[in-house]
Amino acid sequence: MEAQRKNKLEKGFTLIELLVVIAILAVLATAVVLVINPAELLAQGRDSTRISDLSTLKTAISLYLADTGGAALAPSYTTCYISTISGTGTSTAKCGVFVSGGIAVNSSTTAANYKKIDGNGWIPINFYQINSARPPLSTLPSDPSNTSTYYYSFVATSTGAYELDAFMESKKYGKGGSKDMVQNDGGDNSNAYEIGSMLTL
Repeated sequence: MEAQRKNKLEKGFTLIELLVVIAILAVLATAVVLVINPAELLAQGRDSTRISDLSTLKTAISLYLADTGGAALAPSYTTCYISTISGTGTSTAKCGVFVSGGIAVNSSTTAANYKKIDGNGWIPINFYQINSARPPLSTLPSDPSNTSTYYYSFVATSTGAYELDAFMESKKYGKGGSKDMVQNDGGDNSNAYEIGSMLTL
């Protein structure tokens, strides 16, 4: 009986063995985090949202132009409209170059209005003018971060040409990435993802 009890005690793990196992698990966990890179995955998710949002806006603007016979897209054709509320810290250069002297940035919308589709939102187009049962958007999308670094911009000409921009933050969708969206979009700004009917605004 005493011998059996002694055998059971000898079969347990020693403190050294437990520490070695914990150290191995810690190294493996660190390696997994480095390989997966959750921050990059989150940035890729936000970039995917940006690409989808701009595609949705392009479709809505195309419907508006087709349905209204090319009505004005913006009250001022020398203004770059941005999705942030205050616009502080934004650069007019990020909106492209339009007319000599660049573009003024307009972010005069309020927190209550900036997503409205009645012409008072950050894009000054009244989507209710489209002759359909309901407008193509319920609200205007805004950048997932919507900061002075990551935001959407819109600029148009008096002839109905327009450009929408977004700024990628992940390595995958950014400049030189495996799915580079900023240099392969056909636009003239190698720091922004550009979509629209005229990508040189």
